[in-house]
Amino acid sequence: MRIGIVCYPTYGGSGVVATELGKALAQKGHDVHFITYQAPVRLDVFNEHIFYHEVSAFTYPLFQYQPYESALASKIVDVALHEHLDILHVHYAIPHASSAYLARQILNEHGYYLPFITTLHGTDITLVGKDPGYKPVVEYSINHSDGITCVSANLKEETTRHFHITRPIVVIPNFIDFSRFRKTNKEHFRKAIAPNDEKILIHVSNFRKVKRVEDVLYMFEIVMKKIPAKLFLVGDGPERMNMEQLSRNLGITEQVRFLGKQESVEELLAIADLFVLPSESESFGLAALEAMACEVPVISSDAGGIPEINLHGKTGFLSKVGDYEDMAANAIYLLQNETVLREFRKNAYEQAKQFSIDKILPLYENYYQQIVAVGKQKVNV
Repeated sequence: MRIGIVCYPTYGGSGVVATELGKALAQKGHDVHFITYQAPVRLDVFNEHIFYHEVSAFTYPLFQYQPYESALASKIVDVALHEHLDILHVHYAIPHASSAYLARQILNEHGYYLPFITTLHGTDITLVGKDPGYKPVVEYSINHSDGITCVSANLKEETTRHFHITRPIVVIPNFIDFSRFRKTNKEHFRKAIAPNDEKILIHVSNFRKVKRVEDVLYMFEIVMKKIPAKLFLVGDGPERMNMEQLSRNLGITEQVRFLGKQESVEELLAIADLFVLPSESESFGLAALEAMACEVPVISSDAGGIPEINLHGKTGFLSKVGDYEDMAANAIYLLQNETVLREFRKNAYEQAKQFSIDKILPLYENYYQQIVAVGKQKVNV
């Protein structure tokens, strides 16, 4: 198939999932055309079936903001006509779904019906999409998509609660590439970081308020009073400076490492004992799943779709949002019981295998085929 993929090219979860999906589709022999304003950060391989098309928005003094939505729609039309796309898959509703709808209407004038699928990832529904300034357009473009998927059952429920959706939503969860995320022997690295055999906790996020990184620090302060430990904070974002100041206020700076954005997160996960995810909203929790694939149990909140991957008392523990004391107690329990920790490591890995890309990719391929078949029926009517 010839598949167009529209996504944000940044480190956010939707862009990562879209890029990894495209790479996997290319490995299966599909021609994949990425359409976005810069090359996705995870598009780090050369493959004869992968193509990148840059969206350039025209600059003009009249425009306070560049009309990216129109530029994107125009680029979709251009790529579809010249590359003969069979289907378009847009990730994150805003503004990709409305641009895809506009492109499809333009292509209709050329006698070309381009079906498109919208995948909902989280904040495009739970936060931004609900804003009155966006909601009517988001709702309309979702309902006029040829197919709709979302990454968790919880997000499907949130979508139907806050929007009047008239079309069926298919849940296709995020996935893990086990060729990258797996337990590897990095003991030499661990010895350098934790020379006194300290336990290592890790948190990965974009440091937005919704991630509640302060709870990681409050929890860690309690843990380190009981157990020698180190904390890795991976990522960057608006709350980083506040978190650095909080670590100073708590007197734990010697044990906390702010590592910024990391290309090879799997190498850090390989030496971690626990992964911490205290988010107040999380549609899926891909970072936690990546940790589990590396045999790292998860200490998390019970927000959103997290309970669908982190099984309480088996792969880790769930706590109420903001209850960092309970999270600390759960972490201490695991870190003080090596036998239990080993069992949780094994369980985490087994659970992660349920989300292997080898299992999820066929779900997308089958769904594409269904939507393309329906699109052909519309053309023949």
